[in-house]
Amino acid sequence: MTTLSLRLPDELLHEVETFAEQMHIPRAAYVRKALEQMNASVAAQRRRTRLMEVSLKVRTESMLVNAEFDEIEDVPNA
Repeated sequence: MTTLSLRLPDELLHEVETFAEQMHIPRAAYVRKALEQMNASVAAQRRRTRLMEVSLKVRTESMLVNAEFDEIEDVPNA
């Protein structure tokens, strides 16, 4: 496991220590869990963004196909 050194505002560190104590877990475990949750949140947001992009592209393509069908819908069979 790699060691990470960081600077935290005193108030944030106090909150981390308080919550870790209340949960009966070491401070480092609390911080690791917070980072894991943040990573999961960022990954989920990226998936949502990508899904929206792909959805818009598919919708645009679907509208083009619908327009093509509209043009030939009333054309009699040859």
